[in-house]
Amino acid sequence: MNNYNLNVLIKEKRSLLNHFAAKFTADPDEKEDLIQETWIRALKSIDKFVHHPKLMSWMYVIMKHTYINKYRKAKRVSEIQDVYVDLESTNTIEHNKGINKFMADDIEKAMRSLSADNYEIFRLYLDGYKYHEIGSYFNMPEGTIKTRIHMIRKKLQQQLKIYKLN
Repeated sequence: MNNYNLNVLIKEKRSLLNHFAAKFTADPDEKEDLIQETWIRALKSIDKFVHHPKLMSWMYVIMKHTYINKYRKAKRVSEIQDVYVDLESTNTIEHNKGINKFMADDIEKAMRSLSADNYEIFRLYLDGYKYHEIGSYFNMPEGTIKTRIHMIRKKLQQQLKIYKLN
């Protein structure tokens, strides 16, 4: 598909995508982000769907999954922040900050010991992407992604076993 046809397609479908985004959020900035993220994800396979009668249904599903993944990630971040605030509020704030710094350094070191592909696969997994989405991105079967994530988790658990709670 050439750039001209792609630009025409984007202009034609923008208002409909805006309508879809309004179902998920009323915030104009969030709507714009959702539309842009949907286009970015859709462009990976747009040649297969450009003349397909269900193009907009496909785009809606992409947008819905993008929104859900963003929501889940925000929820996890909020939960982590709540735990961190609880840890900070204890009497041993300075002690906890020191331990948390060492723990964060060890986690980062363990993550960096992974191969580049495995690091990216696990980072996407932590960001809330589904196995099939990660598989599609890396052009791998979903089962391979599940196995890799399982093996990565085992490796990280082994490297970070000092922090295991009983």
